[in-house]
Amino acid sequence: MRHMSATQVARLIGVDPAARPYYRALADGVRTLIMDGQIPVRVRMPAERHLAETLKVSRTTVTAAYDLLREGGYLDSRQGSGSWTALPDPAVWPDNPWLSTDGDGLIQLHTAAPAAPAALLAAMTAAVEDLPRHGMGNGYDPMGLPSLRERIAARYTARGAATRPEQIVVTTGSQHAIQLVLGLLVAPGDPVIVESPTYPHAIDAARLRGARLVPVGVSHEGWQPDLVAGAMCQSAARLAYLMPDFQNPTGALMEDPVRAAVVGAARRAGTLLLVDETWSELALDDVPRASPMAAFDTDSRVISIGSASKLWWGGLRIGWIRTTAALARRLTTFRASVDIASPVLEQLVVARLFDQLEETRAERRRSLRAARDALVAGLREHLPQWRFEVPRGGGSLWVRLDGAGSTPLAEAALSHGVRLAPGPWFGLEGTLEGCLRLPFTQPPGLLAEAVVRLRAARDHGHTGAPRPSEPLIAMV
Repeated sequence: MRHMSATQVARLIGVDPAARPYYRALADGVRTLIMDGQIPVRVRMPAERHLAETLKVSRTTVTAAYDLLREGGYLDSRQGSGSWTALPDPAVWPDNPWLSTDGDGLIQLHTAAPAAPAALLAAMTAAVEDLPRHGMGNGYDPMGLPSLRERIAARYTARGAATRPEQIVVTTGSQHAIQLVLGLLVAPGDPVIVESPTYPHAIDAARLRGARLVPVGVSHEGWQPDLVAGAMCQSAARLAYLMPDFQNPTGALMEDPVRAAVVGAARRAGTLLLVDETWSELALDDVPRASPMAAFDTDSRVISIGSASKLWWGGLRIGWIRTTAALARRLTTFRASVDIASPVLEQLVVARLFDQLEETRAERRRSLRAARDALVAGLREHLPQWRFEVPRGGGSLWVRLDGAGSTPLAEAALSHGVRLAPGPWFGLEGTLEGCLRLPFTQPPGLLAEAVVRLRAARDHGHTGAPRPSEPLIAMV
């Protein structure tokens, strides 16, 4: 077995001594060298003590870096035989962002998840008081609590799509809603249209179902109805997954005439529309209120899903499906193999929050607009080469980089304390490498600091080949 000396590794790695945390930067540097082939697989690495002496750091630092590499599968070790390089199953790398927590010391820019609003605590307290009234039964209500379904239905009606409670199925988050609809209505091999870019977990759910994905481009300017219609006809798509309301990640908002045209095209092509309205309540600027796509539906073709996660709080894990009463019953029967019903207490909390919806919308508008403006100002000052359009709502900027790839930038950003979501996560087959999603769901001051760190990550560069996008795990 070949050996690498401590001097050779130190010369190749070139870790910035100021990088924090240094052990993570050291692990990232070794991992990059392995992925780039500069350190071959099955090469024995220097002993921790020798590398620590050469780098002039503590042995504890090198031990922590080696431990991180072992956890990720980039090092194998055996007692008395040392450590040697390896290639892992990408799903086990500890920096898989969907396995991260707020407590890892990094600025979390990989997920567009706002903090809880002011109304949450009172709603939780009231829900606990309501809970005993629901404790007499068995706790299973596969369609969802009537009180919550009534409020969801009333909100759709107020927005322009007349809805009855029996058309609503409460789910355990919007991701669960996507999986239920795909699981019931899409067979392996069926063509499914997705936007490009789009919500990563929708791609993951469709792939798990064995669907054949058909991308349709969407930009800051929005959707081209003729392209969407052409994709439906040419692919004979069974279903199309769309996010017309401040689309994740571009922030684009589909205007009502385009909504009507897309629903009409779906009618002619025989395509079902799965419409994700997770961001629909979060307009940040004064824009005309868009109608739900269900308002243009004349033949039960539109299936709408929503969520409590963006307007209120992701920890509630409550979402919903709006469809026909008949399909709602079918979905309820189908879900029995998954989770039977959603938690009662969380449903009671969300029902209470619906009673304060407008107050929460106003609070979110203030906080997200301030955060968006801080992120925009920081990028224009520190990274003026990056191009983007300022969205009128939603929770993220879709940024075009200045020639560098977003995957290597995300790798470098980890060493500067920022966790990113590179562009390929939002597309198919490694596309969108020149793009980056930057959410503005963190406080303005933290976003300003994140931009400074991103500039440092970009300026320091990143040697080595981009690591393939990790498999997405349906967790957020």
